[in-house]
Parts: sequence; structure tokens; C-alpha cells
Amino acid sequence: MKIKHKTKKALMKRVKITGTGKIMRSHQLRSGHLRRNKAKKTLRKHAVEIELDKGAAKAARRMLGI
Repeated sequence: MKIKHKTKKALMKRVKITGTGKIMRSHQLRSGHLRRNKAKKTLRKHAVEIELDKGAAKAARRMLGI
């Protein structure tokens, strides 16, 4: 009997899975703490989602149970 692992909910909140299966993440800077004091240009620059690199994506898939 194979043991089913729970998905890591913390990772699910931080990444988005596209229709083609890519795992996208955004920079932490764009959300949360003391946003008012950060430059608007910097916030816009970090708002763009980027794809995880090959090694990180493999680890993320394992954590998400994909």
C-alpha cells in the first residue's frame, strides 16, 4: 500500500500552476509588509511572475503531489 503525502499548503499559497504545467512564482516584495514606503517602480518590477527553475520546480512538484 502506497502512502499518500499531504500537499504543502504554504507552497500552494505562494505559487500558481499554469494550464501547461509550469510553476510560476512572484517576488515576495510585492505583497505585504510596509508597501507604502517602497518605490512604486520597484513594486511594479517585482509584480511580474517568473517560472521556477528546473531543480526548484521538481522539488515543488514533489511537495504539491503533482
